[in-house]
Amino acid sequence: MTNQAAAPPDKLDAAVLKVAGVVVLGAIMSILDITVVSVALPTFQTEFDATYAEVAWTMTGYTLALATVIPLSGWAADRFGTKRLYMLAVLLFTLGSALCATADSIGELIVYRVLQGLGGGMLMPLGMTIMTRAAGPDRIGRLMAVLGIPMLLGPIGGPILGGWLIDTASWHWIFLINVPVGAVALVYAYFALPKDAAEPSESFDFIGMLMLSPGLALFLYGVSTLPETGTITATKVWAPMLAGGLLVIGFVMYSFKPRHPLLDLRLFRNRNLTIASLSLFVFIIAFMGAGLLFPSYFLQVRGESTLNAGLLMAPQGIGAMLTMPIAGMMADKIPVGRTVPFAMGLIAVGFFGFTQVDTDTSYLLLCGSLFVMGLGMGGTMMPIMTSALRTLASHDVARGSTLVNILQQIGGSVGAAIMSVILTSQLNGSAPIPGLNDPNTGEPVTEAGAAIANQHGAQIPLPPEILQRGLAFVADSFATTFWVGFALVLATFIPIAFLPRKREVSHLLDDASPDGAVAAPTLIH
Repeated sequence: MTNQAAAPPDKLDAAVLKVAGVVVLGAIMSILDITVVSVALPTFQTEFDATYAEVAWTMTGYTLALATVIPLSGWAADRFGTKRLYMLAVLLFTLGSALCATADSIGELIVYRVLQGLGGGMLMPLGMTIMTRAAGPDRIGRLMAVLGIPMLLGPIGGPILGGWLIDTASWHWIFLINVPVGAVALVYAYFALPKDAAEPSESFDFIGMLMLSPGLALFLYGVSTLPETGTITATKVWAPMLAGGLLVIGFVMYSFKPRHPLLDLRLFRNRNLTIASLSLFVFIIAFMGAGLLFPSYFLQVRGESTLNAGLLMAPQGIGAMLTMPIAGMMADKIPVGRTVPFAMGLIAVGFFGFTQVDTDTSYLLLCGSLFVMGLGMGGTMMPIMTSALRTLASHDVARGSTLVNILQQIGGSVGAAIMSVILTSQLNGSAPIPGLNDPNTGEPVTEAGAAIANQHGAQIPLPPEILQRGLAFVADSFATTFWVGFALVLATFIPIAFLPRKREVSHLLDDASPDGAVAAPTLIH
């Protein structure tokens, strides 16, 4: 592959930007799809006459497919080459999107979402590998900031796009929109991505695959079922989590034996990768878990439409867009240990605003809090990823990207489950309304449940004081949940304190050592 590092270290040349364009297109498809589909779940219930638990599988199936295929991407990238594998991932994702739009039943839609996930699971780790190799050591921060744009803006743009498509067209278009984008990405990738040498000499770790992929899928299935049951003692929660956890532990113990394991945990000998990965994992749990609840507050407490809730989240994206390019340039020149703590401080300040929410909190305060959080996000996630991959040898980048993406997937699922369970348990403490039962379940309707239903247009005929009391209870439940999220954000400062405060010399362009060991980072004082 052509060595792009010869370009001036302070400039991203046209060849590198072409590569970045391909990867960003794929990332936009994958990340937007997750958030767009999340706002369509009520529509799926109506269209397919399904329960919420059934339509939730359109999200869970996609997540489990991601967890299954991500561990394979590092080996497959080495075996088949990143260009061919990336184009295959785009093709699978696009084909899955087209099939989703043709689904006639909820079962078909779930199957097609799994196919989408098999392609989507490879897009991010492969994209990070391609961009890291293309950038060279002096420009990786700036190029990773480019990749960070869809990662941070997807959760904001998704609800807006999804709400608009469903309101103006139909649910089919949340999938059909991926088809022309995927076709463009395929053609673009064919011409823009440089050919890279595959390494077919590595044997495939079948034993590792039989432990790790099912283990991750089972564990995440149990975690994703937690919000539905509300308790970890439910068999459908703890049984798959235990089985999956044991398989993953078995893989960890086994993975140091083969020369080329499915997931190379020996990379964690690199202290820089270990600290950055831990920091990213805790950050994802804290922010992504609670971040999913920001639109829910606007929907359930303030009665906003899906489109308006998405628009109210826009200040977060604007803040991230302002700081992300600056953070990318700084990551190439200043050790992340000196910049990321300040960015996390901004996130903590902004997050604190949401711990004060009630039924009529000023939108100016909330949007200002989101903007400040966005400023911090733009200077946090991608610099940490840059630090994680910068000191790896070129041969190890694909496997390092796989490790980082698995941690992100697990962290996101765990964070979402924790926040959802806490909010649900808070809402369940609301007082039942005497003589009023849910016609579908027969369960008593609570004051909080009636207030939320009324915010969505149900118009349950109840005295205003009961609805107001229920709405206040819902707002307090969100505030309590946000306090937990705020505590997790503060906990992120612990691993961040150990990020490198001295500049690392990258080994991205070095050859891997014969025994597969990780090149030790060199520090410049």
